[in-house]
Amino acid sequence: MRPTVRLDGLRKTKPSEFLIRFVFGGSMTAIAGLIAHGWGPAVGGLFLAFPAILPARLTLVATQDGRESAASESRGAVLGAMALGVFGATTWLLAERAAPVATLALATIAWATTAVLLWRIAHHSKALGWPWASLARPPRETRS
Repeated sequence: MRPTVRLDGLRKTKPSEFLIRFVFGGSMTAIAGLIAHGWGPAVGGLFLAFPAILPARLTLVATQDGRESAASESRGAVLGAMALGVFGATTWLLAERAAPVATLALATIAWATTAVLLWRIAHHSKALGWPWASLARPPRETRS
């Protein structure tokens, strides 16, 4: 299975589904802002790492394409979250030592490299019999 981009999904998505994602994501960002205001930006920043769109996305995918597709999406999100952790760690290590543009560029490269490597490891681990092979498993069913 290779990652793909399907633009036909944009046509299938109802305006109310976009609204759900927007409201949920905006709410999580506002909550993170309130936490940052009350307890400082270091604590608030932890809550910005919450995958604001993921719960809404998984709910919509489960409704449209079935639970197995939603489970597959969540497995991919696990790999993405791990790569995001590398982005955060890289930013934290470089923020006071390098220019902001260089810091973000290197963190982005670290994130992309990690995401691709993790996906490749998960994808190829099935043949090796590794326990995390299910992270790259494609969905068994899709509804039209």
